[in-house]
Amino acid sequence: MKSLVILLIALLIAVGAAFFIHEQLVAQGDPGYVIIGIGHWSIETSLFLMAMLILLAFLTFYLTIRLVIGTLRLPKAIKRRGSEQRSRQSQEALIAGLIESAEGNWEKAEKHLIRHAANSGVPLINYLTAAHAAHSRGAVDLRDEYLNLAHESTPEAELAIGLTRAELQMSNQQFTEALETLTHLNQIAPSHAKVLKLMHQAYAQAEDWEGLTRLIPQLHQNKVLMEAEIKLLEAETFSAMLKQRSESRKPGALREVWQHVPDHIKAMVGIQELYFAAMIEAGAGDEIEPLLRQTLSKQWNDTLLVLYGCIQLPDAAQQLETAEAWLAKHTQDAVLLRVLGKLALAAGQPEKAREYLERSLGIESSVEAFRMMGDLLLRQDDAVNACQYFRNGLLFASNEVVAQIEMNPENEPQAEDEAQT
Repeated sequence: MKSLVILLIALLIAVGAAFFIHEQLVAQGDPGYVIIGIGHWSIETSLFLMAMLILLAFLTFYLTIRLVIGTLRLPKAIKRRGSEQRSRQSQEALIAGLIESAEGNWEKAEKHLIRHAANSGVPLINYLTAAHAAHSRGAVDLRDEYLNLAHESTPEAELAIGLTRAELQMSNQQFTEALETLTHLNQIAPSHAKVLKLMHQAYAQAEDWEGLTRLIPQLHQNKVLMEAEIKLLEAETFSAMLKQRSESRKPGALREVWQHVPDHIKAMVGIQELYFAAMIEAGAGDEIEPLLRQTLSKQWNDTLLVLYGCIQLPDAAQQLETAEAWLAKHTQDAVLLRVLGKLALAAGQPEKAREYLERSLGIESSVEAFRMMGDLLLRQDDAVNACQYFRNGLLFASNEVVAQIEMNPENEPQAEDEAQT
């Protein structure tokens, strides 16, 4: 349009110039003329008319060229205009789909997003948002189909698409599938923080503790978690592994886990106790007795004492003698005295067992001590006193339960309601 206006202006200027020259020539009495000869033919005309004919021929030639060029460009222009229209429609559909998705209208959102996704300048957004919408309404197959289409449309966004797939799988509790996705992504981007975090969550949710232990070095190396969080994660992971392996009651399986536990985790409160308890329950108490005894010599612990009393060594008398050596430093330890009473019974020394249990109860009451005293007296045919100890044990246990209920803040509103009624 702009070039046509310029042409018209130039034409007007040319016509005006020609007319001006013609008038000047007429004023001088000689308007000028032009003769064109072709073979035996000749054409003679005025200069002004020839100028007009040349100008008209040029204009005709120019318009013809413009028409031909325009005709040749017409398909491309139509195609471009159609593309612009489709692009505008896809943008409108994307906005409509995002609005519907935000409002929770999942099916409408999918229709808007998918209908014009192929014509969108950013089809990845269409497909990913549609995948979220399909997932939200439980259409898992459609969700995966949209994610596949997203990968086909934008293969270079494999990491972003994979992370979206893994997050949706995890929210649907498809932890095994999520781990497969994340493992592939980890091969593509081994140090990607979000991939590692999601793998950590997926392993924990799937209770795949062995996989999580293999992941911990990557989490530490790439500083995905803080140092304190890493240590806590290690403690929780190895504790869970020990608990899981303890169900099989196979000492070899427990021993294998323990060998891989880092020293700083072994030193944590509760980890050693868990290992010792699992080994004792698996029938390997004699194997861990030296380590348990060595640990007790370094850190005096009631739980370790009780566990030592649960070990059944072939030489019960020697085990009792070992434990009695601790009395020199812990004469008033009620737990130690109770354990000594238990070991004395195992060693076939009932009188010594009774003495230790009475001393233990004199320092601190416990249900276990009352029970053992009752059992001992029953063996000695002293049913009356045995029943008294059993009764005292039951009373002590019930008082403990009542005390715990009273100390629990959650029970206060209930207690107040009962008092009001």
